[in-house]
Amino acid sequence: MHSVKPPSSTCSCRANTTQPPALWTPGMPTRRQTPKGRFTIAAKHHITIAEIYETELVDIEKAIAHYEQSADYYKGEESNSSANKCLLKVAAYAAQLEQYQKAIEIFEQIGANTMDNPLLKYSAKDYFFKAALCHFIVDELNAKLALEKYEEMFPAFTDSRECKLLKKLLEAHEEQNSEAYTEAVKEFDSISRLDQWLTTMLLRIKKSIQGDGEGDGDLK
Repeated sequence: MHSVKPPSSTCSCRANTTQPPALWTPGMPTRRQTPKGRFTIAAKHHITIAEIYETELVDIEKAIAHYEQSADYYKGEESNSSANKCLLKVAAYAAQLEQYQKAIEIFEQIGANTMDNPLLKYSAKDYFFKAALCHFIVDELNAKLALEKYEEMFPAFTDSRECKLLKKLLEAHEEQNSEAYTEAVKEFDSISRLDQWLTTMLLRIKKSIQGDGEGDGDLK
């Protein structure tokens, strides 16, 4: 089992919970059994269970399953924004568990769905950035091809700091230059602070550079 640090912002008001909330799930209706208009209630129940699994029982696989179920219910109400929030949780955890293809598909899907929305398109670059990092961990060529695809799909991505960082990282990786890799990350971090998830993914890529060592590594 991979060790995955859950988000610190989640409420831990059920700290005394010691058993999985299994009694909650059998009585819950399936999506087919849920009347239209009640999907949102079912979705919120699954989010509550997912939060218990991720913060108190630390069973990320089960948390992922409930976030996926919640997203499915939200889609039943056409609450795409709420569904995407759940799916982004799934993608982030999937990547941490090294389920990169699953993470890539979600990040790409949400990126494609938001890039034409005037209110959401700014976020699309973040989703394509995260998808590209997942590709990068798997294979450098995959990352190059994905980056070309994202630039073609979403031309605004080309001028983003995320896209420019990816190109510098790809160049440094191709040259097996860990110093150039670290410097590019430091420059990006000085303007846009890296969160724990991005730091973890970037470290995984850096460790594939020859001579970087097998330790925890450092990006700063």
